[in-house]
Amino acid sequence: MSRTRLDPRAERATRPSSQAQDPISPSLEFLVEREAGVPTQRSLVLSGDVLRIGSNAGNELVLNDPTVSRVHCKIRTSTRGWQIVDTGSLNGTLLDGVRVRDADLARSECTLVLGESQLRIRLLPAKEGLAQQQKTTFALGALYGQSPIMRRVFSKITKIAKADGDVLIEGESGTGKELVAAEIVRRSSRADKPFIIIDCAGLSRARVELELFGAMPGAFPGIKELTPGAFEAAKGGTVLLDEVADLPVDIQPMLLRALSEREVRRVGSHSVVRFDARVIATTNRRIEDAINHGQFREDLYFRLGALRMDIPPLRERTEDLPLLVGAILDELGLTEKLPLFTEDVYRAMAEQPWPGNVRELRNFVERRVITDEFDAQPEPAPSREEEPGASTASTKVVEETFRAGKDRIVSEFERRYLKALFEWSGGNVSRAARKAGLDRMYLHRLLQRHGIKRDAALD
Repeated sequence: MSRTRLDPRAERATRPSSQAQDPISPSLEFLVEREAGVPTQRSLVLSGDVLRIGSNAGNELVLNDPTVSRVHCKIRTSTRGWQIVDTGSLNGTLLDGVRVRDADLARSECTLVLGESQLRIRLLPAKEGLAQQQKTTFALGALYGQSPIMRRVFSKITKIAKADGDVLIEGESGTGKELVAAEIVRRSSRADKPFIIIDCAGLSRARVELELFGAMPGAFPGIKELTPGAFEAAKGGTVLLDEVADLPVDIQPMLLRALSEREVRRVGSHSVVRFDARVIATTNRRIEDAINHGQFREDLYFRLGALRMDIPPLRERTEDLPLLVGAILDELGLTEKLPLFTEDVYRAMAEQPWPGNVRELRNFVERRVITDEFDAQPEPAPSREEEPGASTASTKVVEETFRAGKDRIVSEFERRYLKALFEWSGGNVSRAARKAGLDRMYLHRLLQRHGIKRDAALD
């Protein structure tokens, strides 16, 4: 459903993608030594909190190599320094000769192999004066942070607000993506125009189409008059697509066309309507995985992410806990409870994973101070290991490594699923791809990976 907010400042709590160097963000030097199996010498320096590598032209580092996935991997900052994450690539990622899913770049120089390409990565030393540049603010509107990574977030919000391109905000649930969007709007030239939010998660295809594009009278049951969609209703303002990765696959081409042409066609109409609205999208999913598995259009991803921001999880900025707790208590009108949070308590809190991030922290603080029940840990999730019969199963599972067990189970599932899928489709690849919600080329790759011929799938 949609919600209209004319004043983004009403809410409270807790990158642009560019090849140019950002003086506030850390930098890496890349030397491409081999590309698609051919020796080369290409170097570039990139900065930012997240750097994506792949064959699609929208990545920060683009490799012209058919064996490299469209978004093959990404390198991101963390509390331990730089970290490399394989984003569901088809051929895997090798770091200094070791296949990795995610790993720290512990050395100042390392080698990365993606498909038939090889890169050498060098960590550049911090620039002089960087620390001083980052000691400028502890808050930006409804956002709080004194950690270096949050100060970079503040800087990027200010820069993106001055631009007018569409924005993609990525981050785990509870990190404050909607608040970041609101701060971007509040500092933009569209601040005094409508701010319309569409919750994409859980909406039916028909409802999404109605909310986004509008409808003519009679196009849907109960629609008796012309109903403008969000883009049309924004009238020079901003449309926030919350959890955009949950959009139905067949709606994605329609959204791509709307963003590219800046026009929509209401359901039931043969004419188009121009619109003037900035689009900000958020997601808590790793869309790169969905792209590589044919579940999200890569052209839509890069169109939405003309400007990108990645919001760090709370566990990667635990030095912000005192600021956040103070802000939450101030909002609750319970600042007298602040002495409950001693240094020992903060140290214990810093050891927690906080899967719900700042949202979970808020619930934790409220529960502890209001009920006067206080310990330094959030409520633990129920353990499945306590279920009857779990002990025997657990003993069997841990006889192999986590990675080996997961790869084996996924491979077994894929093979069974493909055989059943092609039995259902009679060997028709296009029909099978539509049924599975996969890209046809990715489906072909899966068949090749498992050595399955279309006819053999029916044996």
